[in-house]
Amino acid sequence: MGTAMVVCILSLAGLALGMTVFASARGLRAYWMARGKRLVTCPETHCAAAVELDAKGAALKAFRGGNYLCLQDCSRWPEREDCAEDCLGQAESPGCLVRNVVEGWYKGKVCVYCHKPVDNVADWTGHMPALRGPDSKTVSWDEVAPEALPDIFTTHQPVCWSCHIAETFRREHPDLVTDRPARW
Repeated sequence: MGTAMVVCILSLAGLALGMTVFASARGLRAYWMARGKRLVTCPETHCAAAVELDAKGAALKAFRGGNYLCLQDCSRWPEREDCAEDCLGQAESPGCLVRNVVEGWYKGKVCVYCHKPVDNVADWTGHMPALRGPDSKTVSWDEVAPEALPDIFTTHQPVCWSCHIAETFRREHPDLVTDRPARW
């Protein structure tokens, strides 16, 4: 009788562990899918808006076996904080993640200075490419508001990381830069 009890307890413990692992995996997947800024069109204003989903809430709800989709932040808040959040349908799509939108814009483009392909966009932890504005000033991505992307993409040009650093140095320290004609 003692062996049967041990087997029963171990079976129940194994079942509980399996259910916990399954629920945790479901919660982690929901968190992973809900994180990141997204670019949507506001249904009320028909303008671009940057939204963030409540990734922690989605993970907790998925851990318990449910679905949860709610905005955590919006570039239109606090003015429109009481909106109906009708943009949630758009925000579910991975294609609206700012990272994917930016990566798609750079695809096939070359740097306006050195004419090398700008192909390292997927590596957001490394040397991110930048943009050159109409005023010829280069801008890094941390200076760009996500909701401004549609306008930025029509007025700015791609710049590789190396040229962005060189142009920023040239702009900030003109007394330390000597321009020499190219030797061919």
